Amino acid sequence: MKILCADYIVTCNDNFDIIKDGAICFDNKIVQIGKADKVIEDNPYAKVKKLSPNSVIMPSLVNTHVHLEFSANKTTLIYGDFVKWLQSIISKRDELQKNCNDICYENAINEMLESGILAFGAVSSFGDDMISCYKAPQRVVYFNEILGSNADMIDEIKSNFDKRVQKSFEMKSKSFIPALSIHAPYSTHPILANHITKLAKKDNLLISTHFMESLAEREWLDSGSGKFKEFLNTFNKNAKPMYSPAKYLDLFEECKTIFVHANCCTQNEYKKISSLGSYISHCLVSNRLLNNPLLNLKTVLQNNIPLCIGTDGLSSNISLNIWDELRSVLFAHIDIDVLTLSKYLLNAATRNGAYALGLEESAYLQNGKNADMITILLPDHVEDLKQLPLELILHTKKVKSGYINGERYV
Repeated sequence: MKILCADYIVTCNDNFDIIKDGAICFDNKIVQIGKADKVIEDNPYAKVKKLSPNSVIMPSLVNTHVHLEFSANKTTLIYGDFVKWLQSIISKRDELQKNCNDICYENAINEMLESGILAFGAVSSFGDDMISCYKAPQRVVYFNEILGSNADMIDEIKSNFDKRVQKSFEMKSKSFIPALSIHAPYSTHPILANHITKLAKKDNLLISTHFMESLAEREWLDSGSGKFKEFLNTFNKNAKPMYSPAKYLDLFEECKTIFVHANCCTQNEYKKISSLGSYISHCLVSNRLLNNPLLNLKTVLQNNIPLCIGTDGLSSNISLNIWDELRSVLFAHIDIDVLTLSKYLLNAATRNGAYALGLEESAYLQNGKNADMITILLPDHVEDLKQLPLELILHTKKVKSGYINGERYV
């Protein structure tokens, strides 16, 4: 067994307890957490390591929504308009896929690892990143994504999708967990969407779906008009919305679901998401780059919807470092007190994300939980513990170390 001693331990438990001059004793699980003197006294045979001054131990970070398949993008894609961005994705897809080899995937995964992301939800449309995700040191929930609105292609799409899902199940392990994704209501035929929800219910699988990401999507689903009409007419001259927003949400009854973005929802849609017991994955930088509205975080909180954090992919972000994302969220939501928001965001990036991905045993620091944790070195002492969550978000870029099941990976 090992003991890590730090100036501060941020547990992210139900009470958001912060232990000053604390320690954690662990092997693959947390054996004891508390004041350093007591933990050392109770575990005399454990190897003790005292971290540097101003050190923090906290749960591992969780990135609930990331696309790795376009990680080769730097300046290729078009920002500033959601539909134009989609058009650039389609036109540059082959080029970006070709340029993202195993090293590209490994670099993206390592960037997340170095920022303390020890678990992530990878959304994959083609399966090109499956092997890299399987080999990643982190816990990975692998969302096999389906999309396609052409009724004539449904059998082919379903067949190719089922083969990808089968391959991911053949690789299933404690740290590589297959899951499902319906791309979006504007892009996925109801037959395909129903295929996913049936699979999810049958095998108790998690689903992720993009929902109400843009005003263009809002207008299209509500009235069949706007920018999406012109965009979709290039594929189908008779394109019509395949769902109303309400009918789309009804698909996810009895499914464990993460709704990604959800920044253009109505009050009734937020209430429905809440009634489903679902999560919202907030990807603020992506929303900003594509000129999508800011998520109404106060409304999300008022509806008791748990928020988690996603970086989205390098197709609509410049970083997979979750601290960069947290700082952006902190500075954008100016209608919430900065100390209150900081504490909430640390929970969103740890326990909420872990629960959203079905990784409850890694959600927070407590006796008996997985020894999944990160250590951080702050630039100076923090006297007022109420300031600690804010200081962590402001000053952290990379972690000093990261442990998964008690084994160090960073």
